[in-house]
Amino acid sequence: MNQAIGVIDSGVGGLTVAHELMRQLPKEKLIYLGDTARCPYGPRSKEEVQQFTWEMVAFLLKKDIKMLVIACNTATAFTLNDLQEKLDIPVIGVIQPGARAAIKVTNNTHIGVIGTEGTIKSEAYKEALKKINEEIRVYPLACPLLVPMVEKGIIAGAEAQAVVAASLAPLEEFKQMDTLILGCTHYPLLKDTIQHAIGEQVTIISSSEETARETSTILDVHHLLNNEDQLPIHQFYTTGELVMFNKIAKSIFKDHKSEMLKIEKATLPMNQGA
Repeated sequence: MNQAIGVIDSGVGGLTVAHELMRQLPKEKLIYLGDTARCPYGPRSKEEVQQFTWEMVAFLLKKDIKMLVIACNTATAFTLNDLQEKLDIPVIGVIQPGARAAIKVTNNTHIGVIGTEGTIKSEAYKEALKKINEEIRVYPLACPLLVPMVEKGIIAGAEAQAVVAASLAPLEEFKQMDTLILGCTHYPLLKDTIQHAIGEQVTIISSSEETARETSTILDVHHLLNNEDQLPIHQFYTTGELVMFNKIAKSIFKDHKSEMLKIEKATLPMNQGA
């Protein structure tokens, strides 16, 4: 099955998921769409996020994808169930994989979650964690300043350190927290800065690896794995500014040959689906 896996995100954050998919599934072609023109999704209403997500899905369905990965926590929280019901291809999000990964590593069941306002308000992580283990103590925190900063390409240095430290300050009172879920796919780009701010005693969890493993399992179960030997050329689309998207993508995929990555501007078919 040499059709591509479709990956959607509100911006550049989902590139961290795409990178892990490419590492674990080197034979699979990816078609990625980041809606950088309308990022961030976190402050937007549920209805807006649903509309924008369906517009991205409509774009990718025209590319004949065989599976959809929602590499955006806010979009996962608000659209996953609807997409799974209405699409005839497998669809996964990043919240369940992230919750499972956190439960595997926590030693005391005290887990923090940072994310956008939309993701935190949805309580999707709390529900996912409690569904697995009702004893889990969840400490959620919205960090609305982080995504806009990452989209500007600010992922290290004094400014990033100051913004991250201020954003995470409310977590200081939760002394028992031993695990922190990065509940937004933009945040792994700030992982070192977040680790410095939160302390080495806290294990940081990104859903990327677990999401890639789940993708591999689902492709196998549905007999959709690509068995061709030729390495794929991946397609990346952005609805916004191409130069910054290209710069961030190249920094994430520095271990991949540039000729294997096609990066283009996308125009979405508006008001599709939902």
